[in-house]
Order: sequence, then structure tokens, then C-alpha cells
Amino acid sequence: MEIEYIVNMLARWGHLLFGMTWIGLLYYFNFIQGGYFKSATPEGLADAKAKLAPEALWWFRWGAMFTFITGIVLLYGVEKMGQMNSYIVIGALLGTFMFLNVWLIIWPNQKIALGMVEGDAAAAGGKALLASRTNTLFSGPMAFCMLAGPHFAGYGKALSTNMTALYASLAVVILLELNAIFGKQGPIASVRGVIVSSLVLTGVLVAMLQML
Repeated sequence: MEIEYIVNMLARWGHLLFGMTWIGLLYYFNFIQGGYFKSATPEGLADAKAKLAPEALWWFRWGAMFTFITGIVLLYGVEKMGQMNSYIVIGALLGTFMFLNVWLIIWPNQKIALGMVEGDAAAAGGKALLASRTNTLFSGPMAFCMLAGPHFAGYGKALSTNMTALYASLAVVILLELNAIFGKQGPIASVRGVIVSSLVLTGVLVAMLQML
């Protein structure tokens, strides 16, 4: 049993460290680098695309990978101890979609946008940006749900007593993820818009999980 506690603690520690790396770079890309790319000189833009962006994307995608892996370890421990609740389920789904967006949408399309592989750079850049904006949108409620699972409102409502709210929340998240794949940026196109939308989405999901 002591070994399980040690593994769990190490997983929590790693999950936090890798998560800070991942989400910190997510915010850097959305809040800082994007604006710089629009205003940079041709020489500065070329240099950033050739050197800075690929390096940052390396840390970004592997931060996502190890955040996801340590998250699976933590999720296994939660399930084994019978502490699963609606907040943890929604937080885990948001985090999983964010991880998949990094590896299946953002990274493949960024390679094209940065000229690392051949393809339609403009179209690829748009796809990567939409997925990245969606991850930023998801980051607020994901963080809230992960903290709320063990710490908010009596460890969250048990799954058996809150299935309607859970299903409704799952539907909202899945629809937003489908938009990340097939849709448009809409209100999350701007930095201000995605920040406000993330806060609103957090409030909506929490309200649904608490009230339905």
C-alpha cells in the first residue's frame, strides 16, 4: 500500500509539472506568439518560424504527452478508491480532448504551417489555430473540474446521483470538440474572446453539474 501512495504522489507531482509546461506554452502560443507573428518583420518572422516555434512545440507536445500519461495513473487511483465523480469525468474528458488536439491536429498542421513539411500552409495554420483556441477554451473548465473533483462541494456529486447533469455536460464538451475539428473559431477567434469564453464555459459546466 505504501508503494501505491508513493506512485500516486509522484504522479500528482509529475502531472502538475508537465501540466504547467503544457498549459504555459499553450497560453504563450495563443496570447503572445500569435500577436508577434502578425507584427514581426519578415526577417524576424522567418527566424522565429525556423528556430523558436519548433523548439517551443517540442516542449509543448511532450508536456501534453506526459501530462496525459500521469493523468491516466491518477485516474486509475481515483477509480480504484471509489472516488470517481462528475467533475473528474468532465475534467478528464476535457484534458483528453486537449491532448488529442495537440498530437492529431495542432502538431501535424503546425509542421505544414511552419514549412517543415509540404502542404497548404494557410489551411493548415487555420486548422491548428482553431484547435489551439479550443484547447485554450477548454483549459479553464478543465482546471476547475480537476480541482473540484476532490475539493469542491463535498468531492463533487457522485455519478450515480447526477447522471443527467453528466450527460448534458458531456454533450456540450463533445459538440465543442466537433467544432474544433470541423467548425469555425467564432467568438474564440480573439485573445479576449477565448479568455471570456473559457470563463463562461466554466460557469456553464459548473452550473449544470451542480444544479441539474
